[in-house]
Amino acid sequence: VCTQQELLPCKSLPETFLFQLLGLSIATLSTVTHYELRFTLISNVSLNSNFYRVIHHTAFYFGICLSMTLILAALLSSVATVRESQCLTAMGFFCFALAFCGLIPAVCWRYTHSTEVEDSMMDVYDFVYEEVRRNTSSFRRQELTAIHEAFLCCGKHSPFGDTTNVEHKTCPPGQVHDEGQDCLREIQDFLKKHMDFVISLLGIAIGFTVYGMILTSFLWFSIHFSSNLYRKGKYVLR
Repeated sequence: VCTQQELLPCKSLPETFLFQLLGLSIATLSTVTHYELRFTLISNVSLNSNFYRVIHHTAFYFGICLSMTLILAALLSSVATVRESQCLTAMGFFCFALAFCGLIPAVCWRYTHSTEVEDSMMDVYDFVYEEVRRNTSSFRRQELTAIHEAFLCCGKHSPFGDTTNVEHKTCPPGQVHDEGQDCLREIQDFLKKHMDFVISLLGIAIGFTVYGMILTSFLWFSIHFSSNLYRKGKYVLR
Protein backbone atom coordinates (compact mmCIF):
# COMPACT_ATOMS: atom_id res chain seq x y z
CA VAL A 1 0.00 0.00 0.00
CA CYS A 2 1.35 3.42 -0.96
CA THR A 3 1.16 6.37 1.36
CA GLN A 4 0.66 9.90 0.04
CA GLN A 5 4.40 10.61 0.09
CA GLU A 6 5.15 7.36 -1.73
CA LEU A 7 2.51 7.84 -4.41
CA LEU A 8 4.79 9.11 -7.16
CA PRO A 9 7.45 6.37 -6.69
CA CYS A 10 4.80 3.63 -6.76
CA LYS A 11 3.22 5.04 -9.91
CA SER A 12 6.59 5.26 -11.64
CA LEU A 13 7.44 1.57 -11.24
CA PRO A 14 5.22 0.22 -14.09
CA GLU A 15 6.52 2.89 -16.51
CA THR A 16 10.11 2.10 -15.55
CA PHE A 17 9.54 -1.60 -16.17
CA LEU A 18 8.01 -0.90 -19.60
CA PHE A 19 10.93 1.29 -20.66
CA GLN A 20 13.43 -1.33 -19.50
CA LEU A 21 11.50 -4.05 -21.32
CA LEU A 22 11.50 -1.95 -24.49
CA GLY A 23 15.25 -1.38 -24.19
CA LEU A 24 15.89 -5.09 -23.70
CA SER A 25 13.67 -5.91 -26.69
CA ILE A 26 15.65 -3.56 -28.94
CA ALA A 27 18.95 -4.99 -27.67
CA THR A 28 17.71 -8.55 -28.29
CA LEU A 29 16.52 -7.73 -31.79
CA SER A 30 19.82 -6.01 -32.62
CA THR A 31 21.84 -8.98 -31.35
CA VAL A 32 19.70 -11.54 -33.18
CA THR A 33 19.90 -9.51 -36.39
CA HIS A 34 23.68 -9.17 -36.11
CA TYR A 35 24.43 -12.82 -35.35
CA GLU A 36 21.58 -14.51 -37.23
CA LEU A 37 22.92 -17.02 -39.76
CA ARG A 38 21.38 -15.52 -42.90
CA PHE A 39 22.55 -11.99 -42.16
CA THR A 40 25.99 -13.21 -41.10
CA LEU A 41 26.50 -15.23 -44.28
CA ILE A 42 25.71 -12.27 -46.52
CA SER A 43 27.90 -9.97 -44.43
CA ASN A 44 30.87 -12.33 -44.54
CA VAL A 45 30.84 -12.67 -48.34
CA SER A 46 30.11 -9.05 -49.12
CA LEU A 47 32.79 -7.01 -50.83
CA ASN A 48 34.27 -3.71 -49.73
CA SER A 49 32.38 -2.03 -52.56
CA ASN A 50 29.08 -3.39 -51.26
CA PHE A 51 27.16 -1.28 -48.76
CA TYR A 52 25.52 -4.14 -46.86
CA ARG A 53 28.39 -4.77 -44.42
CA VAL A 54 28.30 -1.12 -43.33
CA ILE A 55 24.52 -1.31 -42.80
CA HIS A 56 24.88 -4.59 -40.92
CA HIS A 57 27.35 -3.24 -38.36
CA THR A 58 25.76 0.22 -38.09
CA ALA A 59 22.33 -1.25 -37.31
CA PHE A 60 23.81 -3.41 -34.54
CA TYR A 61 25.67 -0.60 -32.79
CA PHE A 62 22.74 1.78 -33.19
CA GLY A 63 20.35 -0.74 -31.62
CA ILE A 64 22.68 -1.41 -28.67
CA CYS A 65 23.23 2.31 -28.01
CA LEU A 66 19.50 3.00 -28.28
CA SER A 67 18.60 0.22 -25.84
CA MET A 68 21.22 1.39 -23.33
CA THR A 69 19.92 4.96 -23.59
CA LEU A 70 16.33 3.88 -22.92
CA ILE A 71 17.31 1.69 -19.97
CA LEU A 72 19.45 4.49 -18.53
CA ALA A 73 16.62 6.99 -18.96
CA ALA A 74 14.21 4.65 -17.16
CA LEU A 75 16.61 4.13 -14.26
CA LEU A 76 17.34 7.84 -13.93
CA SER A 77 13.64 8.69 -13.94
CA SER A 78 12.92 6.06 -11.31
CA VAL A 79 15.72 7.22 -8.99
CA ALA A 80 14.80 10.86 -9.58
CA THR A 81 11.21 10.16 -8.56
CA VAL A 82 12.23 8.35 -5.37
CA ARG A 83 14.79 10.99 -4.36
CA GLU A 84 12.80 13.91 -5.79
CA SER A 85 15.91 15.11 -7.60
CA GLN A 86 15.49 17.75 -10.29
CA CYS A 87 18.98 17.08 -11.63
CA LEU A 88 18.33 13.36 -12.19
CA THR A 89 14.95 14.14 -13.72
CA ALA A 90 16.59 16.50 -16.19
CA MET A 91 19.17 13.84 -17.05
CA GLY A 92 16.37 11.35 -17.66
CA PHE A 93 14.65 13.84 -19.97
CA PHE A 94 17.92 14.34 -21.84
CA CYS A 95 18.29 10.56 -22.36
CA PHE A 96 14.74 10.30 -23.72
CA ALA A 97 15.35 13.27 -26.00
CA LEU A 98 18.61 11.73 -27.20
CA ALA A 99 16.83 8.46 -28.01
CA PHE A 100 14.09 10.36 -29.83
CA CYS A 101 16.65 12.28 -31.91
CA GLY A 102 18.21 8.96 -32.91
CA LEU A 103 14.93 7.21 -33.72
CA ILE A 104 13.52 9.85 -36.05
CA PRO A 105 16.48 9.78 -38.53
CA ALA A 106 16.47 5.96 -38.42
CA VAL A 107 12.80 5.77 -39.42
CA CYS A 108 13.25 8.49 -42.06
CA TRP A 109 16.27 6.65 -43.50
CA ARG A 110 14.24 3.46 -43.78
CA TYR A 111 11.49 5.19 -45.77
CA THR A 112 13.83 7.22 -47.98
CA HIS A 113 16.07 4.18 -48.65
CA SER A 114 13.32 1.58 -48.60
CA THR A 115 15.06 -0.92 -50.90
CA GLU A 116 18.72 -0.25 -50.16
CA VAL A 117 19.14 -3.12 -47.68
CA GLU A 118 17.34 -5.57 -49.96
CA ASP A 119 19.29 -4.46 -53.02
CA SER A 120 22.66 -4.73 -51.24
CA MET A 121 21.92 -8.29 -50.06
CA MET A 122 20.72 -9.37 -53.49
CA ASP A 123 23.80 -7.80 -55.08
CA VAL A 124 25.97 -9.99 -52.84
CA TYR A 125 24.05 -13.08 -53.88
CA ASP A 126 24.27 -12.12 -57.56
CA PHE A 127 28.03 -11.70 -57.29
CA VAL A 128 28.58 -15.07 -55.60
CA TYR A 129 26.23 -16.82 -58.03
CA GLU A 130 27.97 -15.42 -61.11
CA GLU A 131 31.39 -16.29 -59.69
CA VAL A 132 30.29 -19.91 -59.29
CA ARG A 133 28.69 -19.96 -62.72
CA ARG A 134 32.03 -18.95 -64.26
CA ASN A 135 33.83 -21.64 -62.18
CA THR A 136 36.39 -19.12 -60.98
CA SER A 137 36.43 -20.04 -57.30
CA SER A 138 35.70 -23.20 -55.33
CA PHE A 139 35.49 -21.10 -52.18
CA ARG A 140 32.61 -19.12 -53.69
CA ARG A 141 30.86 -22.41 -54.39
CA GLN A 142 30.95 -23.23 -50.67
CA GLU A 143 29.57 -19.79 -49.85
CA LEU A 144 26.74 -20.20 -52.36
CA THR A 145 25.89 -23.62 -50.95
CA ALA A 146 25.74 -22.16 -47.44
CA ILE A 147 23.42 -19.37 -48.61
CA HIS A 148 21.12 -21.87 -50.33
CA GLU A 149 20.95 -23.99 -47.19
CA ALA A 150 20.30 -20.98 -44.94
CA PHE A 151 17.53 -19.47 -47.07
CA LEU A 152 16.15 -22.86 -48.22
CA CYS A 153 16.20 -21.71 -51.82
CA CYS A 154 17.75 -22.88 -55.06
CA GLY A 155 19.44 -20.62 -57.60
CA LYS A 156 17.84 -17.81 -59.54
CA HIS A 157 16.34 -17.05 -62.92
CA SER A 158 19.43 -16.00 -64.86
CA PRO A 159 19.26 -14.35 -68.32
CA PHE A 160 22.46 -16.20 -69.29
CA GLY A 161 20.84 -19.61 -69.03
CA ASP A 162 22.72 -22.86 -68.32
CA THR A 163 22.27 -22.51 -64.56
CA THR A 164 21.20 -26.11 -63.97
CA ASN A 165 24.78 -27.23 -63.39
CA VAL A 166 25.31 -24.55 -60.72
CA GLU A 167 22.09 -25.44 -58.95
CA HIS A 168 22.83 -29.18 -58.88
CA LYS A 169 26.18 -28.52 -57.22
CA THR A 170 25.06 -25.93 -54.67
CA CYS A 171 21.38 -26.51 -53.85
CA PRO A 172 20.29 -28.51 -50.78
CA PRO A 173 18.90 -32.01 -51.37
CA GLY A 174 15.22 -31.91 -52.17
CA GLN A 175 15.22 -28.31 -53.41
CA VAL A 176 13.93 -28.07 -56.96
CA HIS A 177 14.51 -24.82 -58.81
CA ASP A 178 11.49 -25.32 -61.11
CA GLU A 179 9.13 -25.07 -58.13
CA GLY A 180 9.82 -21.32 -57.98
CA GLN A 181 12.14 -21.17 -54.98
CA ASP A 182 14.14 -18.35 -56.46
CA CYS A 183 16.77 -17.11 -53.98
CA LEU A 184 16.39 -13.46 -54.89
CA ARG A 185 12.68 -13.68 -54.12
CA GLU A 186 13.34 -15.58 -50.89
CA ILE A 187 15.85 -12.97 -49.74
CA GLN A 188 13.45 -10.16 -50.56
CA ASP A 189 10.50 -11.79 -48.76
CA PHE A 190 12.62 -12.60 -45.69
CA LEU A 191 13.92 -9.04 -45.42
CA LYS A 192 10.46 -7.53 -45.92
CA LYS A 193 9.07 -9.47 -42.94
CA HIS A 194 12.09 -8.64 -40.81
CA MET A 195 12.08 -4.94 -41.64
CA ASP A 196 8.33 -4.67 -41.00
CA PHE A 197 8.96 -5.99 -37.50
CA VAL A 198 11.88 -3.58 -37.01
CA ILE A 199 9.82 -0.58 -38.13
CA SER A 200 6.98 -1.59 -35.80
CA LEU A 201 9.37 -1.78 -32.85
CA LEU A 202 10.91 1.59 -33.75
CA GLY A 203 7.44 3.13 -33.94
CA ILE A 204 6.63 1.81 -30.47
CA ALA A 205 9.96 3.17 -29.22
CA ILE A 206 9.17 6.64 -30.61
CA GLY A 207 5.83 6.65 -28.82
CA PHE A 208 7.44 5.61 -25.54
CA THR A 209 10.22 8.19 -25.80
CA VAL A 210 7.68 10.96 -26.36
CA TYR A 211 5.74 9.67 -23.35
CA GLY A 212 9.00 9.54 -21.36
CA MET A 213 9.82 13.16 -22.19
CA ILE A 214 6.35 14.27 -21.15
CA LEU A 215 6.54 12.21 -17.95
CA THR A 216 9.96 13.52 -16.93
CA SER A 217 8.88 17.10 -17.68
CA PHE A 218 5.84 16.62 -15.45
CA LEU A 219 8.00 15.13 -12.70
CA TRP A 220 10.50 17.99 -12.92
CA PHE A 221 7.82 20.65 -12.53
CA SER A 222 6.10 18.65 -9.78
CA ILE A 223 9.33 18.38 -7.79
CA HIS A 224 10.17 22.03 -8.44
CA PHE A 225 6.83 23.45 -7.29
CA SER A 226 6.40 21.04 -4.38
CA SER A 227 9.87 22.03 -3.14
CA ASN A 228 8.96 25.72 -3.33
CA LEU A 229 5.68 25.14 -1.50
CA TYR A 230 7.45 23.13 1.18
CA ARG A 231 9.83 26.02 1.92
CA LYS A 232 7.11 28.67 1.80
CA GLY A 233 6.53 30.37 5.19
CA LYS A 234 9.76 29.12 6.74
CA TYR A 235 12.18 31.67 8.11
CA VAL A 236 15.75 31.61 9.30
CA LEU A 237 16.79 33.76 12.29
CA ARG A 238 20.00 35.67 11.61
